[in-house]
Amino acid sequence: MNTTTLPAIGFIGTGIMGKSMALHILKAGYRLYVFNRSKEKTSALIEQGALWCESPKEVAAHAEIIITIIGYPKDVEEVYLGANGILAGAKAGSIAIDMTTSSPTLAARIAKVAAEREVAVLDAPVSGGDIGARDARLSIMVGGDSAAFKRVLPVLECMGNNIALLGPAGSGQYAKLCNQIVIASTIMGVCEGIRYAQEAGLDASAVLKVIGSGAAGGTQLNVQGPRMISGDFAPGFMAEHFVKDIGLAIESAKEMNLHLPGLDQAQRLYQRMLDKGMNRDGYHALYQLYLANEA
Repeated sequence: MNTTTLPAIGFIGTGIMGKSMALHILKAGYRLYVFNRSKEKTSALIEQGALWCESPKEVAAHAEIIITIIGYPKDVEEVYLGANGILAGAKAGSIAIDMTTSSPTLAARIAKVAAEREVAVLDAPVSGGDIGARDARLSIMVGGDSAAFKRVLPVLECMGNNIALLGPAGSGQYAKLCNQIVIASTIMGVCEGIRYAQEAGLDASAVLKVIGSGAAGGTQLNVQGPRMISGDFAPGFMAEHFVKDIGLAIESAKEMNLHLPGLDQAQRLYQRMLDKGMNRDGYHALYQLYLANEA
């Protein structure tokens, strides 16, 4: 690969998922500039050739394509629109890709502000968790300009294998919230199915093996179910971030005058998790409430 022809990439947010995603880009031969609020989380990338920057603004000044995967909408707003943010340093003609799960309306607003500065911004949240990020098998849902999407597609393909442009700015975020809505009710069903099997005196692992290849099968049952049974609640995706996503989905649904009762129930249960101090457990740790008969 002729690396001299590849665009310089900026990557902001090297947490559980971002670290693996950035590493795939680096290994593909791209020059990579990185920033994270906790610099130590970039150390493994820097050891492999990534270049540290002191701010999102500095990342944007160096890179032709800037990728972010950070925490909350307020963080996204600051990283893009703040005095030391991406749009303060981005060159005309550059493209930013926000892979955070965030607000669709915020995504549309940032894209509009960026367009006035001749910068394209795509919203491209992902699904697949830490395993999908590690294996470069993320699903990537994109909203924004089609020409910009075509330009960055080779970079997205370093991180995912199911990538789709779904409409104008904000569309990627709407699609990701659909994903979280489905997971929210599904994970409750997995918890309840396992507890039911256990109370019936069955080997829950054996039950999962059987039903996991049938109509009930899916990632939540086949991946998170065994983790629940074994008591492995390490975060591939933290509960506090899932609560954030549920809140965004409920807020968006209210804007549509849409009532989603399963999502309302999931929000109540997940808030109970946070109230018990389980913020940084994996979202599948909801099962602990069922074990304690507190769901």
